[in-house]
Amino acid sequence: MQMDWIWGLVGGLLIGTGGAVFLLINGKIMGASGLIGGLVDGSGRNTAAERLWFLAGVALMPLLLYPLYGEVDTHITGNIGVLVAAGLLVGIGTRFANGCTSGHGVCGISRLNFRGIVATVFYILAGGLSVVLFRHILGII
Repeated sequence: MQMDWIWGLVGGLLIGTGGAVFLLINGKIMGASGLIGGLVDGSGRNTAAERLWFLAGVALMPLLLYPLYGEVDTHITGNIGVLVAAGLLVGIGTRFANGCTSGHGVCGISRLNFRGIVATVFYILAGGLSVVLFRHILGII
């Protein structure tokens, strides 16, 4: 089995475990966009410390694990405009869908939540169409 597949499996297990632990401890769904959104719009002030700790863990864990596997090729584009546009489109999409892939995809599907399943299907379709359009037709990425 290729190492990329193994790392994907390990990452998926870690995200799933994190979502389960978050749900068990807080009684809430672990959705990154909801955690960030609550900080931005002020609706999550009463849980701001918890949200900040979670997001700090998401940001810092790769830095802590970097010495274990060294250089990682992410295949990310060097085009800053594309990165900014992608980030904005993902942010807008998560607001329209009232959640992101961690909330709908990981936590929603695992609970057999219909809304989570439908949202995830549309995320996957939008991602696939974006790759076809921006990589294969326009050649931007």
